[in-house]
Amino acid sequence: MTTPPRTDAETATPAAAPAAPGVRIPGPRSPEDGPPAARRRDRGPYLLACAFFVAYALQSVLRFRRMETLSWDLGIFEQAIRGYAHLQAPIADLKGPGSHILGDHFSPVTALLAPFYRVFPTPVTLLVAQAALFALAVLPVTRAAGRLLGRARGTAVGVAFGLSWGVQRAVDFDFHEICFAVPLIAFALEALLAHRWRAALWWALPLVLVKEDLGVTLSAIALLVALRARRTDPRAAWWALGAAVFGLAAALLVFTVVIPAFNTGGDYGYWDKLASHGPLDGLDTKIRTLLWILVPTTGLLALRSPLLLVLLPTLGWRFLSGEEHYWSTDWHYNAVLMPVLALALVDAADAARRSPRPWLRSYALHAPVAVAAAALALTPHQPLAALTEAPTYRKSERVTEAEELLARIPDGASVEADVGPIARLVSRCRVFWIGDTRGVVPDWIALNNDSGWAGNPVEYAAKLHPGETFTLFGQASGYVLLKHSGAGG
Repeated sequence: MTTPPRTDAETATPAAAPAAPGVRIPGPRSPEDGPPAARRRDRGPYLLACAFFVAYALQSVLRFRRMETLSWDLGIFEQAIRGYAHLQAPIADLKGPGSHILGDHFSPVTALLAPFYRVFPTPVTLLVAQAALFALAVLPVTRAAGRLLGRARGTAVGVAFGLSWGVQRAVDFDFHEICFAVPLIAFALEALLAHRWRAALWWALPLVLVKEDLGVTLSAIALLVALRARRTDPRAAWWALGAAVFGLAAALLVFTVVIPAFNTGGDYGYWDKLASHGPLDGLDTKIRTLLWILVPTTGLLALRSPLLLVLLPTLGWRFLSGEEHYWSTDWHYNAVLMPVLALALVDAADAARRSPRPWLRSYALHAPVAVAAAALALTPHQPLAALTEAPTYRKSERVTEAEELLARIPDGASVEADVGPIARLVSRCRVFWIGDTRGVVPDWIALNNDSGWAGNPVEYAAKLHPGETFTLFGQASGYVLLKHSGAGG
């Protein structure tokens, strides 16, 4: 299908709405209103994005260096990307021996990291790529805010977004595919606010390749494009309605056909999380999460922007689920909301500057600085605060001893492990999740038993694999290594 050429209505900078009688609209809206030389000198959004890239990369890579990985997700994605990198199926044995990652979540976009992983086969490659993607989103957010609100306020919004608690916690949570969605949403909404309708749709379309639920988010963005373009560019509005239908159809197809086709159970494995739970379960947690989403990030001003509709698909599946982790502010689940909130604030502040109500105009003018101040005030209690502490940059003797113990496992061996050892082994071994080898007897069992959760490791191994013999091969700093009697090395 041939894409129609962009029209003047799409590419033109939107005209300001008429001011109410007696209302003075503050000076130049941005450097983009000036001559080309002035626009070229505005390197602020790029410098800000680079600064956040350094901060994000340091936070996640140093956490990995200290062996403080929070979950198995980093190992799962590394297994899948390792498969792509070697032109093989993205098998994630941590989800069960031979499990195809597309049978768990539909995230083929992660294959884009395969060439980099092939050259640098380490979890650090994934962490640095994620840092770059999150930091990339700072660029469109800051640029859009600067164009509509002026350079200083635009920078404040960019700082608020880069330091937002949702992004910080996602950076701290190892790696997840949603790191691709954050810049795509940011660029799409930047284009929407600039009335570049087709660009907004093109940026949003790849969301269907990031995660199965994001097809609905694409539809929400497309409906907003259709709503705003219907008068100035009816043809673009029709294209947007088509994109909205496509997003819903793609999500339905992935949920009901694609994922079940790759799943060993022949279905989508997360439907049961919706069973026997109602929307009122955990209501107090959900309300607190909503307040965290709306208050420190936008001062509630974003409620005046229809861009908040883009939040509804993500919040909908999370709050309808029975999984308590989905309701809260933990982990990576709120990262995709942060660019929506930042740009909804920009949209609302831009419109409110023309309000006949003085208090609203004043609030809109001060809101960008206020949310930046709130983000700075909260940061001492957020993950990036660790970058100001000396222990963050040190590798302890305990970590060195644990790494030396795990290094004794030969390359290519099969290993059953818990969270601690996984990220140190996946790049060179076949790794299974502890207790989920489904009949496969591993060559080695590696555990972080620092808390004593496994009890006597040899007895625990015997329970996992009745009739098999595992012997204690070594211990270091709470880590335990057990060797199968038939294993080589």
